[in-house]
Amino acid sequence: MSNGKQQLIVIGNGMVGYKFCEKFISRNLNDRYELTVFGEEPWVAYDRVHLSEYFTTPKVEHLEMAPRTWYEENGINLITSSPVTELNTFTKTLKTYKGEEYDYDQLVLATGSSAFVPPIDGVQKDGIFVYRTIEDLDQIIAYSKKSKSGAVIGGGLLGLEAAKALMDLNLEAHVVEFAPRLMPRQLDERGAEFLKDKIEDLGVKIHLSKNTKQFTGSPAVNRMDFTDGSQLEVDMVVISAGIRPRDELAKSAAIATGSRGGIIVDDKMATSAEHVYAIGECALHENMIYGLVAPGYEMADVVLDQLAGGEKEFTPYDMSTKLKLIGVDVASFGDPFGEKEAYKSVVYENGSSGVYKRINISKDGKRLLGGILVGEADDYNMLLQMTLNEMKIPAEPESLIVKTSGSEATGNGIAALPDTAMICSCENVSKADICNAVKDGKQELSELKACTKAGTGCGGCLPMVKDLMTHTMSEMGITVKKTICEHFDYSRQELYDIIKIREYKTFTETIGAVGTGCGCEICKPAVGSILASLWNDLVLKEDTILDTNDRFLANIQRGGTYSVVPRVAGGEITPDKLIVLGEVAKKYNLYCKITGGQRIDLLGATLNDLPKIWEELIDAGFESGQAYGKSVRTVKSCVGSTWCRYGVQDSVTMAIQIEERYKGLRSPHKLKFAVSGCTRECAEAQSKDVGVIATDKGWALYVCGNGGTKPQHAVLIATDIDDETLIKYIDRLLSFYIKTADPLTRTATWLNKLDGGIEYLKEVIIEDSLGICSELEAHMQHHVDTFICEWKDAVEDPQKREKFSHFINSEENDPTLEFVDLRGQRFPKPW
Repeated sequence: MSNGKQQLIVIGNGMVGYKFCEKFISRNLNDRYELTVFGEEPWVAYDRVHLSEYFTTPKVEHLEMAPRTWYEENGINLITSSPVTELNTFTKTLKTYKGEEYDYDQLVLATGSSAFVPPIDGVQKDGIFVYRTIEDLDQIIAYSKKSKSGAVIGGGLLGLEAAKALMDLNLEAHVVEFAPRLMPRQLDERGAEFLKDKIEDLGVKIHLSKNTKQFTGSPAVNRMDFTDGSQLEVDMVVISAGIRPRDELAKSAAIATGSRGGIIVDDKMATSAEHVYAIGECALHENMIYGLVAPGYEMADVVLDQLAGGEKEFTPYDMSTKLKLIGVDVASFGDPFGEKEAYKSVVYENGSSGVYKRINISKDGKRLLGGILVGEADDYNMLLQMTLNEMKIPAEPESLIVKTSGSEATGNGIAALPDTAMICSCENVSKADICNAVKDGKQELSELKACTKAGTGCGGCLPMVKDLMTHTMSEMGITVKKTICEHFDYSRQELYDIIKIREYKTFTETIGAVGTGCGCEICKPAVGSILASLWNDLVLKEDTILDTNDRFLANIQRGGTYSVVPRVAGGEITPDKLIVLGEVAKKYNLYCKITGGQRIDLLGATLNDLPKIWEELIDAGFESGQAYGKSVRTVKSCVGSTWCRYGVQDSVTMAIQIEERYKGLRSPHKLKFAVSGCTRECAEAQSKDVGVIATDKGWALYVCGNGGTKPQHAVLIATDIDDETLIKYIDRLLSFYIKTADPLTRTATWLNKLDGGIEYLKEVIIEDSLGICSELEAHMQHHVDTFICEWKDAVEDPQKREKFSHFINSEENDPTLEFVDLRGQRFPKPW
C-alpha cells in the first residue's frame, strides 16, 4: 500500500493498455489505486490501426493516443523502454530488464501480440522485415531507399496495409498469399475477386495459392522460391502472416496458457493466478484470440469493473468489421458465409464500379444474418444493427444493398433500433446512451462525442451517431435546421432564393446583408456556386471565396502540380486536335491519361504554366472541360447508329448536343452524363446523373444515378421521347436540382431525400405540378446564352492571369517540386 492506495500495474502500453488507463481515469479509480504502466517501446501508446499513415507522415506524434503529459496530468506513472522480464505471482513482484523490482496488489497483462514469422529457410536474411511496430517501419523505410521492389507475405488486413506502405515508398509491390483468395476470413470467393481486381488496378501484383519454400540471396534476399516451382525476384520482403499472443511472461510465471498460445482468462478476464488479469491480443477467452481493438477495449472495461467491485463479464464478441484497404471499402458482418444456419443469399455485382455486395437472409425471409461489402460500405452500420438486433427486413431484401428508387431503403431506419443497440463498438456506446446524452443537452456532434466517447475510436459509427442526434432532437420538438454553416442561418435552397430575389452578385454583398462574420470554407464555395448557377458569372470574379481547384481552374494533384482536362464533347475528337494535345504534353512534360469519361487528362502542370498551356489549347479550338468544378463534367457516348450495327439512334450527335448545351453549368455537386445508342448500354448511362438510352421511337431518360463510393442506378423517368422533349426535361431537371439540393449533394442522394421520390419528380418536371417549368427552362436558357469559357477569360484578362504565379514578381516555378520516371512518363515523387 502507498498513501492508502493499492498498487495497480499494467504491463503493456499498446492501444488496449492506453484505453485501460483512459477508462481508469473516467471511473475515478485513481482514488483507490496507484497506477503504473510499463511499455516495452520508447514511445507512448500509438495507433496501430492506422500504422500505414506513418509512411506518409513519419512522425510518431501523429499516431499518439495521448501525449506523455496526459499520463503525468492524470497521475499515471508511465515507464517506457522498460520490458518486464520476471514475474512472481507468489510474492506479487516483477522485475524489469534493468533489474528494478516492483510490488503489485493487482496486475493486468496487456502484452499484446507479435508478428508470426513462418519457419521459412533463409528468413533471417537482410531485407526481410515484419510489420508491427514503429521500429519495424523505420527499418523498412531505410531499407526501401536502396530497393526497387518488395513483397508482402500475407493477404489479410495487415498484409494489404503493408502493400500500401510499399507503394507509398515508390516500390513495385507484390502480395503473396497462401490461400486461394485475399482476406479468406472475411470475404467469400467473389468478394475476394472484386477486392483483388480493385487492388491490382492500383498497381499491386497479387500472387495467390503461393507457399514460400525459401528466400535466396547473400547476405540480402533477392528472390522468393515457391513450393510449386515458381519464383519471384524482389529486393525486400515484409512478413504479415498473422499474429502470436505475447504470453512468454505469463508462461515463465506458470500462468495457464493455451496449447496454441494465449493467456487463458475467464469471463472476468482473470487468469489462473490470483489478482492477475489479461486483456487484449494476449488473452485467450473461450479458445478465441481477438485481433481487433474493440474487444480489447471491452476487456479493459470488464477488468476495471472488477476492480471497482462490480460483476461485469465478457461475452463472445461480434467480429464484424469495416475497413478501408488501400482506398477500397471492405466490410464483413454477422455470419458472412452462412455457416450458422440455413440461409438465402442476395448478391449485387457491378464490375464497372468494382462493387460487390452479398447479404444472407434467413430461410423465412424475416431476418438478416450477415453479409459482405466490397467497394462500397456506406450502409454497413445499419446492416450490422439489423443483424445484431434481429430487426424485421423489407419485403424486398435486395433494397438493402441496391438503391433503385427515390428512397433510402436500408430497413426501417434508426428509429426502429432497440435502445440496447450497440452503436459504437469501440467504446461500447448504445443507442440509449447517445439519445439520453442528446436529451441532456449534448446537441452538437462535438459535445456528443466528448460526452459519450462514441465515434472517437475508428470513427466508423459517426454517420449513425449524427443521425441519432438529429432524430432525437426532432422527437424532442427541436427544429433541426439544415443551415449552411454558422455564418448563415439558412439552408442552401433558402439562400438561393434570397440571392435570386434580392439580386446579390457577390459573396461580400450576400454575407453583409444576410450573414455574419467573414465566412468559412463551407459557405464561401457554396455561395460561389449559387452565384455562378444564378447569374452564370465567372468564378474567378471573386476567387478568394473558392477552394484551390476552382480558384486555379484546375485540379491540384499530389505533389503540388495541376491537371489540365480540355473538353472533348461526346468523346469525339479530330486527328488534328489529338496532335495538339500530344504536342502540348511534350512541350510542358505532362503525364497523359485517357479518363473514364472519354477525355485526355494532362497532369503535372505547374501553376505558372497553366495560362500558357490553356492559351495553346484555346488556339487549337479547345475549351475548359471543368474537371475541377462542381459542374457538368463529361457526356460519355458510344458510337451509336453512325458506326455500330446495333445502334438505333445517333448517340454521338446527341451527346455533343447535350454537352454543348450544359457545359459550364455550376451545380451543388459534379454532374456526369452518358448517351447510349441502344439497350446494350455501352456508355453505361444508367450509372450517371443523367442517362439517355436510344429506343426505336426516340430516347429513354434515366435520372439521378451515380457511381463513386455509393453507386446507385439511375431511375427511368420518361421513354420514347423526341430530341426536343428530351432536352426540355433535362433543362427542368437540372434547374430544379440546382435550386433545391443541399451543398455537395449528388443527384442520387438528392432524389433519395426528396419527399415523394421519383413520382414527385415526374409530377414537377413532366406534369408541371408546381407551375414552375417555364421558369426552370428560362433559367437554363439564360445559362446557355451567357456561357463563357473560364480558361479563355482567365487567359485574356491580365489581372486574372497574373494570379497564376507561384511567387510574387517572379516567373519561377516552385523549386521544391520533385518527380520520378515511371513507364516512360513523369510522376510526382512519393511523399
